[in-house]
Amino acid sequence: MNLYISCDMEGTAGVCSWQQVDARNYTPDYFIYQKYMTAEVCAAVDGARSAGATQVLINDSHGPMRNLILDDLPEDVRILFGNRKPLSMSEGLDGSYGGVFYTGYHGAIGDADATLCHTYSPSVIYEVRVNGVRCSEATLNAGIAGYCGVPVLLITGDRVTIEGAKAQMPWITGVVVKESIGNFAVDSISPSAAQEAIRAGAAQAIRNAGSAKPFVFEPPITMEIDLASVEQADLIELIPQFQRTGSRQVRFTHDDYPTVFKAFVAAFRMGSLAS
Repeated sequence: MNLYISCDMEGTAGVCSWQQVDARNYTPDYFIYQKYMTAEVCAAVDGARSAGATQVLINDSHGPMRNLILDDLPEDVRILFGNRKPLSMSEGLDGSYGGVFYTGYHGAIGDADATLCHTYSPSVIYEVRVNGVRCSEATLNAGIAGYCGVPVLLITGDRVTIEGAKAQMPWITGVVVKESIGNFAVDSISPSAAQEAIRAGAAQAIRNAGSAKPFVFEPPITMEIDLASVEQADLIELIPQFQRTGSRQVRFTHDDYPTVFKAFVAAFRMGSLAS
C-alpha cells in the first residue's frame, strides 16, 4: 500500500500554546516541538511499514509548511515542503494511495476543550460547513481524500479532535496523545510514549484498512463560511461564484469537491488581506 501522511503540529504531544508551534517567528519553544512533531511522523511511518505500507509521501501541513527536520526522516520517503500549495494540506494526494494518515491534528474552531482549536486560519475563519456538516481541517481534507477514493485510516492529537473525527469517520484508528484542559493547557503523555502509541496505532490502521471507507461529500456541494469580520466577507464575495449571505457569511456551490476546496483556500487567503 502507498501511504499519504498530512502532518500538522498543534496536536503533537505536549503542545498547548501558539509559542510552541510558531514557525514564522521561530520562538525557542518551536525548535523543541519541531523535533517532537518530526518524531511522531517517523513513528507513524515505522508503524505503517511494519504492517505492510510501502511508498510514503509526507505533506508538511503546518503554518508555512516547512517544519519537518528532514535529516530525521527515513531516507526513502518523499516530502512536500513549503507553502502556497493549491490543495494545501492535501497537496499531492491522488488515487494511487491506499490510505491517508493525519498526525498532529487539532479540533475545529469553536470546539469546546480542544486545545489550540482553529480551522486553517483562526483570524479569518469562524466556522465552515459543507453540505451542512461543520468541518474541521480533518473533515475538509478528508473530502479531498474521498474524492480520490482514498480512505482516512489514522488521526492523532487530543481526545476532542479524535472523537470529532471518529464521529464522522468511525473506521479511523485514533491515537490520543493528550487530554485538553481548555484552549491553552493539556494533560499529555510523554513524547516517547506518544511516539510508541502512534507507532502501534499506525500498524493497526494499516491492518484495518480493508474496513475503511472514503469520506465523500455528495454533489451539489455547498460550502458556507462564517468569517471573523465583515471586511473579510467584503473581499471574499468578489471571488467569482461566491455569494454573500450575511454580514459575515458567504456561500459557494459546485458539483466538484476539489473546486470547492480550492475556493475555500482562496477565501481564507483573500480574507487575510482585509484590514
